[in-house]
Amino acid sequence: MHHMHYHRPTSVSEAVQLLTQHADDKVLAGGQSVLPSMKLGLLAPEGFIDLSGIAELNGIKLQSGAVTIGAMTTHSAVAASKDVGKAIPALAKLANGIGDRAVRNRGTIGGSLANSDPAADYPAAVLGLGATIQTNTRTIAADDYFKGLYETALKAGELITAVSFPVPEKAAYVKFKQPASRFALVGVFVARTAGGVRVAVTGAGPCVFRVKALEDALAKKFAPESCDGITVPATGLNSDIHGSAEYRAHLIPVLARRAVAAAG
Repeated sequence: MHHMHYHRPTSVSEAVQLLTQHADDKVLAGGQSVLPSMKLGLLAPEGFIDLSGIAELNGIKLQSGAVTIGAMTTHSAVAASKDVGKAIPALAKLANGIGDRAVRNRGTIGGSLANSDPAADYPAAVLGLGATIQTNTRTIAADDYFKGLYETALKAGELITAVSFPVPEKAAYVKFKQPASRFALVGVFVARTAGGVRVAVTGAGPCVFRVKALEDALAKKFAPESCDGITVPATGLNSDIHGSAEYRAHLIPVLARRAVAAAG
């Protein structure tokens, strides 16, 4: 391995300053995506800026009809949170289904969203609930955040500090998981919110996306049978050894139906 350097800032401002000085360094949250990429030879950073020493990035708050989660909060902490479990049980259940226990104890919500893996679970909750991503410089609406394959609206030197989830009237997440990785072959998050029905799909495309046809049908009647007969075009969807684009397209309304049933 080539020579590397390591920084462990204790504040967001210090981390941002380090990013300015070391633009080629990799920000390290939980390391659940960075380290496997290094092992595969896909990534060779000059160094690391480790966010684990920044206390202000940790924690969960329930206030004003929203659950706000610090970027360095682990999946296991979200899953175990009484506040999350009471306000948005679908989010707690989603967090508890990410990877395995080791991944949940190290992986963080901010790291997951910054990486924006096309099959990650958290993007479905963020887009499905109409969450807001907070950074060191601004707030970004979920609908404006996800741009493409591993591509987000984050700018150079910008760090996610927290994510704010509005409490929905009803919500549920169902995924058809790849058995080895537990990533979503297809995952569907359905939510009935004060602003209407939202249906977000992960695993099927280059990044998470909404399905208007399902949203419109469920807005008329929020019931499982409203998903019947809805077809999703396979154009542009992922196709690999685990499933064709057509298979993924077929799964979307099937899983949406199950999510609506689970939401009650």
